[in-house]
Amino acid sequence: MSDNNIELTSTISEDNKLELALREIEIPQPGENQVVIRVEAAPINPSDLGVMFSAADMTTASQSGSADRPVISADVPAKFMGAVKKRVGKPIPVGNEGAGTVVAAGSSAAAQSLMGKTVAFIGGGSYRKYLCANVQSCLELEPGTTAAEGASSFVNPLTALAMVETMRAEGHKAIVHAAAASNLGQMLNRICLADGIDLVNIVRKPEQEALLRDMGAKYVVNSSSDSFMADLTQALIDTGATIAFDPIGGGRLASDILTCMEAAVSRDMTEYSVYGSDIYKQVYIYGGLDRGPITLNRNFGFAWGVNGFLLFNALGKLGTETYAAMRKRVAAEIKTTFASHYTHDVSLAGALQLDAISAYGKMATGEKFLIKPQS
Repeated sequence: MSDNNIELTSTISEDNKLELALREIEIPQPGENQVVIRVEAAPINPSDLGVMFSAADMTTASQSGSADRPVISADVPAKFMGAVKKRVGKPIPVGNEGAGTVVAAGSSAAAQSLMGKTVAFIGGGSYRKYLCANVQSCLELEPGTTAAEGASSFVNPLTALAMVETMRAEGHKAIVHAAAASNLGQMLNRICLADGIDLVNIVRKPEQEALLRDMGAKYVVNSSSDSFMADLTQALIDTGATIAFDPIGGGRLASDILTCMEAAVSRDMTEYSVYGSDIYKQVYIYGGLDRGPITLNRNFGFAWGVNGFLLFNALGKLGTETYAAMRKRVAAEIKTTFASHYTHDVSLAGALQLDAISAYGKMATGEKFLIKPQS
């Protein structure tokens, strides 16, 4: 085992500054039900950027420090300091998930069984060289699975599966998904194809539409098309989808989806009702690609809801048996259904370069970074 450990942290100071830096920390010792993982791969997900950048204005970012210890600084607008006051002065470790090799294990049988194995894990601070995790936070990867292949075993796969299970639990029969050409969107498409679930994919570029159709997607609509509302309504008529998952958040997309759902479900109504149809329509917001306000144009009746969707809350509602089955499926299908594609590999220091931050900070579909802490 190496004699040093490094982690990437995000700190906001009292003088309205964000600082991203690498710091040396102790190599942890495992407790009874813990393992120490040599982290070999960790993805940069949109949810990680919320911790990393917080409320900072990254257009003001500057780089200092050395080649192997870069430091990124950026201004935090004064109007946002109140919202982040609980983290002021505290170095926050960044990274929600990753994968690597277990190099030390606690005394419990569960911990010992993972010794030397390649595991995926979820928990704070994955952007580091060595991490201590509870065995319950680990997923043993099947033999022949690399850390890079298993690095995204939790956030995207479990979110996609949780969407399907939420659909079932709430009595819907088909799903609408926005920003559908993302890694998560491609996973959801593969799940729905395998499970015989109709999925309406919303994209915004012709090449994204072509990508999904090449993957077998039947219903793909382009939100930048002049015929978007008509196309979406027809797809909803064809599928009967009354639940949607939207990572964009801001703007009027949630409203447009509800409007088209109402048009689809009320087309056969024989009598007018000022309250609209009585079929419930649900949009879940699970991201913030658009940080602006959500605009709802109220022309979709009264049987509707717009709620936040957070993976851990959703898993809590689904129960332990469902969660266990989801984890087992992810491990078995990590190279197929739940495969992730990365366009860039970077070291910990490489993640703190202005050009890299400019690229992964856009959260652009088709551009995903993987951190390799041992590089």
